[in-house]
Amino acid sequence: MGNNAIEVENLGKCYQIGELEDYYTLRDSLTDIIKYPYKLILNKGKNKKKSEIEFIWALKDINFKVKHGEIIGIIGRNGAGKSTLLKVLSRITTPTEGKVKINGRVGSLLEVGTGFHPELTGRENIYLNGSILGMSKKEIERKFDEIVDFAEVEKFLDTPVKRYSSGMYVRLAFAVAAHLEPEILVVDEVLSVGDISFQKKCMGKMGDVAKQGRTIFFVSHNLGTISNLCPTTILLDSGKIIAEDQTANVIEHYLKLGLVNEINTTQYENYIYKNDDKSQQDGDYYLESISIYDENNNKKSIVQTWDSLAIRISVYSKNYINSGSIILRIKSLDGVVLFLLSTEPDYHLPIELSEGLNTYECFIEKLPLSSGDYIVEVGIARPNIEVLYWSGEVAKITVHPKDVYNSGLAPSSSRCFIAAKHHWRDYR
Repeated sequence: MGNNAIEVENLGKCYQIGELEDYYTLRDSLTDIIKYPYKLILNKGKNKKKSEIEFIWALKDINFKVKHGEIIGIIGRNGAGKSTLLKVLSRITTPTEGKVKINGRVGSLLEVGTGFHPELTGRENIYLNGSILGMSKKEIERKFDEIVDFAEVEKFLDTPVKRYSSGMYVRLAFAVAAHLEPEILVVDEVLSVGDISFQKKCMGKMGDVAKQGRTIFFVSHNLGTISNLCPTTILLDSGKIIAEDQTANVIEHYLKLGLVNEINTTQYENYIYKNDDKSQQDGDYYLESISIYDENNNKKSIVQTWDSLAIRISVYSKNYINSGSIILRIKSLDGVVLFLLSTEPDYHLPIELSEGLNTYECFIEKLPLSSGDYIVEVGIARPNIEVLYWSGEVAKITVHPKDVYNSGLAPSSSRCFIAAKHHWRDYR
């Protein structure tokens, strides 16, 4: 295989839709013979013929080679075959046709928490899950403190994980999986779990793994993360590779084809944030919702660098305020404030807040953010007097890559946050 970590040749995986025939227990079969002696004769030959059985190719004619130390992104809409490909590479699923040559130890992060036992403590599950993922006992002992520190569950280490919150469970599961030391690491959409601060830790850990020269396959619907982490990306659709190139080019192709699923960071279709915490609604002020629209007042489901967009904010006030202001703050995942947009100091527009729900809109003509994830915060204040309400980190905007400079590369937050419209002149 030379310098290649993985070689895939004419790979295909086929699944049967439905059942070939009905199955019964022995007791059911004997009972049917006694009760319905002619049933077997009448039903003889009624099972589906092989030609009538439906099959679906989850993967078909997949060919690629990956060198040691490469980081490959895999994107595509739901059902494109991404997870099936990773399961084949991880030797969980056998291919129907073709072959896969792998040179090196493979570690998989396909489903966080697989192998955890609810009755065992966090400590016991670290050893159990680590063993399942291929770590030796000495390796687990050497990394034990790192795992516990990363998961931030030291106080509950000897508590059965069935009593953990979902966030604690996920943190511990990812911490174990993230401390593997394979030559080839296969990761399937696990960085989207947990809260925002934990996602930042996960991204940092993945960056560390990448710097160590390991081969990484990374599947994600978050195109900003793919753009930041992966120089090269493969685009799958209907089980076939339809693009394999520099990540910026593949993502542009993906977006132009309209294959990307709509971006919804919450369960609510029209919002990036919708308040469903009834306890907050007892206060004098609270944030009701944040939504994004384009310049034509249409819901905006995909946000890209240099897009024109309107961020619509609805806040509740129990009191009438004749001179107030709405504050919109956008930060990086590391907490760096990139924008602080306010109705009053920026535009000298003190607003009137009536009792009840108030909605205001901040229009950004060309969003100058590189691809990546960004945090949104909202506040209500009296100009130059006091902050009446601050939401904290309530929502996330994902900016998708766009080759705005026509350079073949999309500006990414891994290099810089702001993508300013500019030009250069030669004055020699």
